[in-house]
Amino acid sequence: MMQLKDKIALVTGGSRGIGAATAKKLASLGASVAITYSKSKPQADQVVADITKAGGKAKAYMADAAKPDTMPALVESVLKDFGKIDILVNNAGQFGMGNIGEVSAEDYTVMMNINVHSVFRLTNEAVKKMLKGARIINISSCLGTRASGASMSSYVASKFAVSGFTRGWAKDLGSKGILVNAVLPGPIDTEMNPASSPYSDSQKSQTSLGRYGTADEIAGAVAFLAGPDATYITGSLLTVDGGWNA
Repeated sequence: MMQLKDKIALVTGGSRGIGAATAKKLASLGASVAITYSKSKPQADQVVADITKAGGKAKAYMADAAKPDTMPALVESVLKDFGKIDILVNNAGQFGMGNIGEVSAEDYTVMMNINVHSVFRLTNEAVKKMLKGARIINISSCLGTRASGASMSSYVASKFAVSGFTRGWAKDLGSKGILVNAVLPGPIDTEMNPASSPYSDSQKSQTSLGRYGTADEIAGAVAFLAGPDATYITGSLLTVDGGWNA
């Protein structure tokens, strides 16, 4: 069922993991998809090829989320090529660890640029061209509402910001008919957090289901929020974490 026919979606960090799965899912529902990558051009090209082979339309854009000032130009390029943006998925992100007092200022700045500042700059620009019925879907984290352990304070702060943006923007944009929500993934088997990592057993033990989630499970949640059954949902934080925060 082509629930998203004639819709244009922009998915940041769409070359792999959750972003790639989301791009393919939205395309399978009829959306034309723009994806961004910073260093993973071969993977981004493969995502575009997979979508095209399945009968969809997609294009990849090099856009480094570590450089927030480049986000307005990205919006301009997507609008030039596709004409509009109906669905914005702020997915690009970076994880890092370190206790306060041990984190370098440089690492902190890079993380905040990717996880927070680029999300703001991209959305702040894109929303100027988005119309009634458009959707903004932020990828936060199960750590975007509470800190579940030590050594993650910078990442937790960045995802708290994304969760806060979600609720604040829902208030800002409700009168325009633009819906803003977030998906909060738990441990998901991706390159960033593989199920084979030394920390996997600990992470699985904190979920109710005792397993990692898949990128496709997150993509399904994004697709729901982007679709016709979510027209009265805004300002929500949809937790998809296997019971991590239950």
